[in-house]
Amino acid sequence: MKGWLSAARGRLASAAGMAMEVGTRHRRRAALTEQHRLHFDLLCKAMVDPTLAAVLNTYEVDIAPEKQRQYLFANALYINALYFHRIGALTRRELHGHFRIMCQNRIFREYWAATQHHRESLPDSSEEAELGQMMDDLMQEQADSDTDEWWVVGAPPEESL
Repeated sequence: MKGWLSAARGRLASAAGMAMEVGTRHRRRAALTEQHRLHFDLLCKAMVDPTLAAVLNTYEVDIAPEKQRQYLFANALYINALYFHRIGALTRRELHGHFRIMCQNRIFREYWAATQHHRESLPDSSEEAELGQMMDDLMQEQADSDTDEWWVVGAPPEESL
């Protein structure tokens, strides 16, 4: 009887631990969702109001208001892809595919170059720095490629289990 009771307690403790882990993941996902929504709302306001967009102008050169709106939209696209990856809706391999498409747009490439100094301040070990490096590598591989078949340039990352 004691062995059975001990095993039952062990299973109950394991179930409680799993429930706490699920709750933590749910809270993290909800916080990411709220943060993403707030970020997008702020970007939308800045895209509409040049006086607000001026607050986000941290580029190293002066850019026209129209170009800044385009950069803000490019940022929204990039952050949206990161968000979907962070909540588990995209694997790193799928994110790489989205990045590959983004790299095809001249304005996005200009935005990416204009914000290089932003990414230099990230710790190298951070996920955001790693994903930014994945985008940098992909852009370089596409620039160096001699094929018009952009969808085959840049090997997707291996998925870790």
